[in-house]
Order: sequence, then structure tokens, then C-alpha cells
Amino acid sequence: MASVYFIGAGPGDPELITVKGRRLICEADLVLYAGSLVPSEVVACAREDARVEDSSSLTLDQTHALLAEAVERGGMVARVHTGDPSLYGAVQEQARLLDRDGISWEIVPGVTAAFAAAAMAGESFTVPERVQSLVVTRAPGRTAVPDGEELAAFAAHGCSMAIYLSTSLAQSVQAQLLEGGLTGDTPVVVVHRAGWPDGEVLRTTLEKLSQDVEYKQWTRQAVFLVLPGKAEKAPVSRLYDPSFAHGWRDSSD
Repeated sequence: MASVYFIGAGPGDPELITVKGRRLICEADLVLYAGSLVPSEVVACAREDARVEDSSSLTLDQTHALLAEAVERGGMVARVHTGDPSLYGAVQEQARLLDRDGISWEIVPGVTAAFAAAAMAGESFTVPERVQSLVVTRAPGRTAVPDGEELAAFAAHGCSMAIYLSTSLAQSVQAQLLEGGLTGDTPVVVVHRAGWPDGEVLRTTLEKLSQDVEYKQWTRQAVFLVLPGKAEKAPVSRLYDPSFAHGWRDSSD
């Protein structure tokens, strides 16, 4: 059993959290959550006598001090992150400090925004015989993107893309994707605040992306779903075709 659990809270909907994640929040002595992105409703199930703290304004050292103090007192900590901790979750630097101090930890996965957004929009990233790969990435901003991971380079593959943390950079995103070879009529779905009660879905094309996002006045908390496989009518999956045999069904031929 770990002393600190990094829990993926999902994108905002309090019900889009794993059973394990919710159980650990209910059992924790300290619940430390990123209140700027995680709704308070997600941690409302904490025990009445538990300490519940918003980490939005805390530095890494301040966060670690709270974790270490709780564990030193014999407590268990639920460190609640938005989405899934493995994606833009800044967990590694926290875990290094826990390792340094001999504090055990574990990650509990969560629903990341890309999949919540696709579900909210009723979309699929993969299309039979058209697109079978998904790139999850972001545009360069205050944090640089390594060489070879530019949006144009990924766009050249023609695969689906989920672009995070780039709402205020819509014009740059549009230009880079076009530079990479995607056409202006490539479908793009922008989902703002996926999983939240006020969430919105915007359906547009690559040539209109920056214009439509600017009109909406969205500057954060949106994910761009770039879906080149939707640009043409896709074949139906063979999975349910009578002629497609597999371990649980014989072919009708």
C-alpha cells in the first residue's frame, strides 16, 4: 500500500473518475487537488475530518512539504490531478522528491481530455482503412517543443491529432498544420471545458479554425481534435461483417 496516490480526476465531470480513485479520495487523510482545473465536486467525497487543500497557488516545494507532513503523521494522501497524471501531469518531479525521502507512491489513471472531448462530440480518432493512429501533442508556447515534434511534422503523417494547451495559439496551430500538408477542409472539432456543465463543442475546418476560436473568445481549457479521416466517407469496419471470422464467430462464407 502506498502513502501517496496521484489520482487522475478526469476532465471535470465528477463521475468521470475511476472507482479506485474515488475510493482513495474518500479514505485519504489529506486531499491535495489542483483547484484551478479540478472542480471541488470531485473531492467533495472526502472524509469530514480530512484535510482538503487547493494546490493551485503552491510551488513544488510547498506541495511536497504538505505531502511529507501528512505521511510523517501516519496519514495517506490523495494527490488529485486533472485528466490523467501521465499526460502533462508534472508528476515526475513530485515523485522524485518522494523517492528522495523514502515515501511510497502510486499512480491511479484517469480519463484524459482528448477522450472525454471525443466522447462529448461523438467522434472517433480511428477510421477503418483511413486513420489508425493518434498523436497527442501541443503547440510550443512558454514551454518549448523538442525538435522533430513540431505540429507540421506530425501533420505530414495524416493521422488524427489531439492538440492540448494551445487554445490561445489557434492561429499558429492552423498555420503549422497547413504547412505539414493537411488541407483546409480537414475537419477539426474544438471542445471547450470537456466534462464541465458549461462545456461546448465547435465543429469547424482547418481553414476556419483560428477565426472560429477567436469568435468564441476561448483562450484556455480547450482541446483541438484534428480528424483527417472524416474528410471522406469511410468504409465500415469489418469486425461485424458476416464474412469476417474470429475466435468467437465463424464466417458465413
